[in-house]
Amino acid sequence: MACSRLPNGAIASEGEPLTIEAREGTAELWEEGGPKADIWGYEGRVPGPVIWIPQGETLPLRFVNRLKQPSTIHWHGIRLDNAYDGVAGLTQEAVEPGESFDYQVKAPDAGTYWYHPHNRSWEQLARGLYGVLIVQEAGAKAYDRELLFVFDDWRLNEERQIDEASFGNLHDWSHAGRLGNVLTTNGLPYFKERARPGERLRVRVVNTANARVLSFRFSKLRPRVIALDGQPVAPYELADDTLLIAPSQRADLIVDVPHEGGVFKVDEVSGAPFAAGEIAAGGPVMQRETPLPEDIALPANPLNRFLSLGDALSADLLMQGGAMGGLSQATLHGETKDLRSLAQEGKVWAFNGIVGSHHDPALFSVARGRTVRMPMMNDTSFPHAMHIHGHHFTVLSRNGAKPTREVWHDTVLMEPGEKVEIAFVADNPGKWMIHCHMLEHQAAGMTAWFEVA
Repeated sequence: MACSRLPNGAIASEGEPLTIEAREGTAELWEEGGPKADIWGYEGRVPGPVIWIPQGETLPLRFVNRLKQPSTIHWHGIRLDNAYDGVAGLTQEAVEPGESFDYQVKAPDAGTYWYHPHNRSWEQLARGLYGVLIVQEAGAKAYDRELLFVFDDWRLNEERQIDEASFGNLHDWSHAGRLGNVLTTNGLPYFKERARPGERLRVRVVNTANARVLSFRFSKLRPRVIALDGQPVAPYELADDTLLIAPSQRADLIVDVPHEGGVFKVDEVSGAPFAAGEIAAGGPVMQRETPLPEDIALPANPLNRFLSLGDALSADLLMQGGAMGGLSQATLHGETKDLRSLAQEGKVWAFNGIVGSHHDPALFSVARGRTVRMPMMNDTSFPHAMHIHGHHFTVLSRNGAKPTREVWHDTVLMEPGEKVEIAFVADNPGKWMIHCHMLEHQAAGMTAWFEVA
């Protein structure tokens, strides 16, 4: 399999654990061949190595921290054992500089996932600390080749370096989060991918941005979605060839390159169009010795989709705070404080009136195997990408309307004023986070945890 413009991936194998180091490095973020920015990366590069695991296997992995800050690795979207979820202060202690931690990465579900720190995430991801984890399903492939597009936005200063002075900016934290001024794909400011006319591509898309909701138009390529957040969906075409993807989400697409060939632009169109890259197709039309399978649908993962809603545990979640919000006071570490006092401590968001931390009581506790039904209300002026660890959930309704298709997420985007009701089977024991994946919102209070016992 080919991964567009990425270093060689790491493949899981038996024996010694795979070792991943977090360390300093450099990358050409502003323009190719231009000044190099100082970054933090797994193996010193951005993105870090692509890790491939066959479905159903467990990868032993040793994380070595060569940074100046404590860190961890969280395996985003993977339903692994709680002890290896990588949340500093909840499932493990942060790994100090010069120290290591051994993970056991169990991979029950095929799909596209990623890994990143869960200690000072708002800073460490903005410096480039993330990589992609692919769990490969067995069986015949209904495509010729894979491409991987890892999108990120960066805030660079006039010296084309990461704008460190703006870390912790309260305006960012109380508004939309840290939004960048440069977009990269696979660590480069513009990607150029070659393809054959008639070639069928599986395109894995990952949004690793701190806070920006991205919208990509794959001009004239008519992509079909086959998976979201790692979980297969009944294939469907994107409206206007455009994919909307929130921070931390992933989408797997099937693209049939037109037989007439040409150059096909990929633009980010959430604001003024921004050229992300292009796929150039030339030469003779693709010829195959063995025809591809006609059915492009992916096999189902072993996810428990049986929801017992009649006796489900109901757990409401009200999102409050931020600029132009109605939050006047909230509880922080058991003490009720007004918004001014909270802001002085960098806390401006709350769930159910509580500015969250790992030291607060659980949002709820639930017996293993029971269904959880969670109505979530976004009573703020900003969108939020709500992420649940260790589980996948489905949306029962959005603003009272049932969805048109069944999708199982680990992250769902909620617009201001929206009410989204989700449900999942709490079948993975341990203490699990639920938080906004606009990372500045999480750091400023939009976080909680629940326990499955």
